[in-house]
Amino acid sequence: MASQIDIEADTTVDARGAACPGPLMDLIGKMRDVESGAVVRLLSDNEQSLGDVPEWAEEAGNELLEVVEGDGHHEFYVEKS
Repeated sequence: MASQIDIEADTTVDARGAACPGPLMDLIGKMRDVESGAVVRLLSDNEQSLGDVPEWAEEAGNELLEVVEGDGHHEFYVEKS
């Protein structure tokens, strides 16, 4: 189930191949570097990210805009609040 989205990411974190909690840690590190309102795209092929990223985004007060199923990975679009 792939969908076309119109979200422009300001930066991308490619964490494909990283073991848990690597993708989430990479995302958190990048989120610290960007301005409020920036959208970070995380690429992860770790199934754990499907639970970790939405949970973290909510706890951290950031907005998970979209999760897209890619070819062998997922793309998470997170906007920094």
